[in-house]
Amino acid sequence: MLWTVLLALLVLLLLQTQLSVCLRELRTGGSSSPAYSSSSSSSSSSYNATQQRLPGAIIIGVRKGGTRALLEMLNLHPDVEVAKAEVHYFNIEEHYRRGLAWYRAQMPLSLPGQLTVEKTPGYFAAPQAPARVWDMNPAVRLILIVRDPAERLVSDYTQVLHNRLTRHKPYLPLVELLLHKGHIDTGYKALQRSLYHQHLARWLEVFPREQIHVVDGDALIRDPFPELRKAERFLDLPPRISPNNFYYNTTKGFYCLLSAGHDKCLDESKGRPHAPLSAQAFQKLCQYFRKPNKLFFEMVGRSFSWC
Repeated sequence: MLWTVLLALLVLLLLQTQLSVCLRELRTGGSSSPAYSSSSSSSSSSYNATQQRLPGAIIIGVRKGGTRALLEMLNLHPDVEVAKAEVHYFNIEEHYRRGLAWYRAQMPLSLPGQLTVEKTPGYFAAPQAPARVWDMNPAVRLILIVRDPAERLVSDYTQVLHNRLTRHKPYLPLVELLLHKGHIDTGYKALQRSLYHQHLARWLEVFPREQIHVVDGDALIRDPFPELRKAERFLDLPPRISPNNFYYNTTKGFYCLLSAGHDKCLDESKGRPHAPLSAQAFQKLCQYFRKPNKLFFEMVGRSFSWC
């Protein structure tokens, strides 16, 4: 009888121990498994959502027209991610041969619903660029920012001059490059870049006019907000950029940006004083651009206050 009771107690003890182990495992599994699953799912979702995407919009030019300022201003928008450096994918053969995977790898990380924007002003004057951009994405939106072509030319020369002097290399005065026997030298590359109508004609052979938005670069410098609001509408972005995002820096002589309590100004290369050019030579330049400018105005359906 005693042995029977002891055996029953022993069996009961073993059952209680086994039950405690099962309950502990059940509680542990119940608390940790969903947490692990949630963490894994969240990590996977985050990884899949944040990707490098091909641009939905490209600032194609013009060189020395205000492309960097425009890119930084668009970057104020929470739904925009911008490529920090000029990629030169569509206009440099060595880059283009690397393929779309390489081009995508130059883009910033973005979330679904965000717009990736790239800017390379060299695209505008590159004959091969329009068809290549179309092959990448026929629906891509293109932004062209223009300024007075005569002022743009002088700014173009000034940048090249600065780069040459920095490397201790000589460079001819602007008037010697611009004029030949008292007449405009039409072979001067900086002048050719300012013939906007010629370059835009190549883009319009590939893209419809409504897919190309023209920004007034001179107006962008004078008062950025109206031009940014037009760009938001063109890009189908909700209006998030406001006049409070800009303040005029009297020291630099142009507008700087404000976002989340932090200010940002373009570097010292922006607003650099222009290289000298006589009033007579500049007037010849303005006269030369009258007909090309008129053709450009007709193409874009608007005029600009240029010299």
